[in-house]
Amino acid sequence: MLDEFGTLPAILAAEPAQLHACLPEDGHVADLLVAMRVAMLHSLRTRLSESPILSTSEALTNYLFASLAYNTIEHLRVLYLNSSNRLLRDELMSRGTVNQAPLYPREILKRALELGATALILVHNHPSGDPTPCQADVKATAHLVAAARTLDIAVHDHLIIARTGWRSLRAEGLV
Repeated sequence: MLDEFGTLPAILAAEPAQLHACLPEDGHVADLLVAMRVAMLHSLRTRLSESPILSTSEALTNYLFASLAYNTIEHLRVLYLNSSNRLLRDELMSRGTVNQAPLYPREILKRALELGATALILVHNHPSGDPTPCQADVKATAHLVAAARTLDIAVHDHLIIARTGWRSLRAEGLV
């Protein structure tokens, strides 16, 4: 498996079908690896619910790194928060390609209203390994911030996660 995926984090991030393809005679091992990932992410997500979420907290970045850093395609997730900045939901909003994932403000804000969220944090990964935001990331975030403002929904941050680290658009003055 290490020959196929390269690292243990990459093995744990692999899709179940990829694991089963790598171990066609031993599906139980693939199932165990999937179960380990689910348990690990549940444990990290449980820590998030214990206190208000800050976009640069260690608990949040640990959870996001474990769930996104080794994905081979871009995923856009939204963390919906209540008025105390506690996590209401962590939802996958889109799956993209190796270098982009669509961001649809209408769908993100519609879901925020359904959940009664008063704030959110956008998160996506860069499979390239470089967490540097591109112009499309900055532009899409600004568009969402403007739309959210009209609904009194705060966009606290947009985080980019990669194997080599993470970046906060808020910390860089881009939100």
